[in-house]
Amino acid sequence: MISGGAGFFTRTNGGNTTYMPIIAPLIVVPIGPRLQIESRAAILETASPVPGRGYDTSHFAAFTYLQAEYFFNPHLTVIGGDFLIPFSTYNERLSPIWISNFQSGPLIANLGAQGTGSGLGGQLRGSAISRPKYSIDYAAYFSARSGNEQFGAQRSFGGRSSLYLPQKRVEIGLSYNRQLQGTRENFYGAHLWWEPAGTAFRFRSEFSRGHHAQGYWMEFDYRTTAFGGLESWIGRFEPVLRIQQTWRRDTVVSDGLPLVNTQRADFGLNYNLPHNTRILTAYSRQFSTAGNRNLWETGIVYRFLLPAWKGKK
Repeated sequence: MISGGAGFFTRTNGGNTTYMPIIAPLIVVPIGPRLQIESRAAILETASPVPGRGYDTSHFAAFTYLQAEYFFNPHLTVIGGDFLIPFSTYNERLSPIWISNFQSGPLIANLGAQGTGSGLGGQLRGSAISRPKYSIDYAAYFSARSGNEQFGAQRSFGGRSSLYLPQKRVEIGLSYNRQLQGTRENFYGAHLWWEPAGTAFRFRSEFSRGHHAQGYWMEFDYRTTAFGGLESWIGRFEPVLRIQQTWRRDTVVSDGLPLVNTQRADFGLNYNLPHNTRILTAYSRQFSTAGNRNLWETGIVYRFLLPAWKGKK
């Protein structure tokens, strides 16, 4: 199966607009009933304004991850290769362009994700307990150090555990990451998701804390069913709000967060067209001692899904 997304984004900051076409293909290849290969890549080009010279372009193409998965049983899956680090939820669940509500990720997206967001090594994950009223899942990993251009990674270990209440449609989880190279650091994370049954309202949030900085984000999105359902022209509108804040614990720079305490509000209005196409628009206002600024983002994303080859009858 070949899936993924293709999009075209614009980003305006201080009157300067950057353009970015991108394609992010994903492939899943089953090898027998228990083994499969899974990979996602990113191919993009960026055109950025240069004062007095027009636009400067840059190209980027790389694997986001490339992993083999072996399903022992419903409680254990073993993963090996270059995988997304299971810290909080954004890195694994919300970063694909066809899923995320905003073009840009949260300010704390790199905290606990080791910068690249991926590790090179092994991972164990699955459902520890599954009951009608609750379930508990887990993910634990170890990553080796790698300086490879395509599969760069830092030496670290960690994991995540989550409690899900299906009747309340609430998920609560905790994450931990220990960096084992360079500056030895511990990272802690927590997340809370709530998607009430019978509605198209979603609430998602994360908190992350490192040795040098910490922060949180909360995201709300909603689609109305009052005027003909989700597929009506009104039901396709999706207003989105994200509130986020970061704090510096010291002035050492090693985590990718702003150098000063920062507050930011992101307002979006997305439109869900037929055939898995979405129009994304967002306005952000950021406040900090380094200066306040406005950020405008627009984009269109198409989600594709097709078989790689015919299956056996």
